Amino acid sequence: MSQRIKQVAVIGAGTMGLGIAQVVAMAGYRTGLYDARPQAVEQALQRITANLDKGIVRGKVSEEQKKSTLQNLHKYTDLEEVEADLVIEAVVEDLQVKQELFAGLEERLSPQALLCTNTSSISVTRLAAGLQYPGRFVGLHFFNPAHIMKLVEVVAAATTTDQTLEEAVAFVKNLGKTAIVANDSPGFIVNRVARHFYVESLRVLEEKVADFADIDRLMEASGFKMGPFKLMDLIGMDTNFAVTATMYEGFHYDSKFRPSRIQEQKVLAGHLGRKTGKGFYDYE
Repeated sequence: MSQRIKQVAVIGAGTMGLGIAQVVAMAGYRTGLYDARPQAVEQALQRITANLDKGIVRGKVSEEQKKSTLQNLHKYTDLEEVEADLVIEAVVEDLQVKQELFAGLEERLSPQALLCTNTSSISVTRLAAGLQYPGRFVGLHFFNPAHIMKLVEVVAAATTTDQTLEEAVAFVKNLGKTAIVANDSPGFIVNRVARHFYVESLRVLEEKVADFADIDRLMEASGFKMGPFKLMDLIGMDTNFAVTATMYEGFHYDSKFRPSRIQEQKVLAGHLGRKTGKGFYDYE
């Protein structure tokens, strides 16, 4: 474990934030979790406990690991309380929201603290542009569910220093994850490759070639663990749609990245998937 990084803060207690917080705490770091909605932090801690209990049942987690993980976790009730050697942001995919958050954090934290974003599509260079110390800013893109998926994309902004990149890679490895270094490009590696898994499936649905359940069954029968519509429901319709929209803009409105109107309607209706109880499938 890096001698310098001892305390980590995760900002955003949604699906990704709680998973990241669990992973970091399990790796032995003192981990603080904050969300603008206090009830979200309480719910996140409950879900982390449930995840650990499932791990015990499956023989993946010991009782001692559960105990130490929960001891390493604490909650912040105010953003002003955040103190950390490394911060991971996992809030809504909105450029302005993220920039304002990091501007505020930079004022309070040491200039040596690493600032990391879990964005899956917004330019890391663009996020770092307004900072006083952009060299210590880097992308750490985890995948859902973060406590299970091994891959983390470490994304270097144009301003990220070599030292920051090295420390970020070492931190990811300390978490027991596989670090893949990527340059700042729309969608980075995984989302650029995977975007058409969603976009083309939605087009097949738009053109009424097959319904969403049949498309899922076909993809799963072809070897995928989860069909595209089940996966969109798991990720969150709003998040998935936002990523596609950002990549569409990032590739200068290339039609092959065009967001789906069907998915947009789901977002407008509040049918965001598992987290709201209804998406393409009904979970209530």
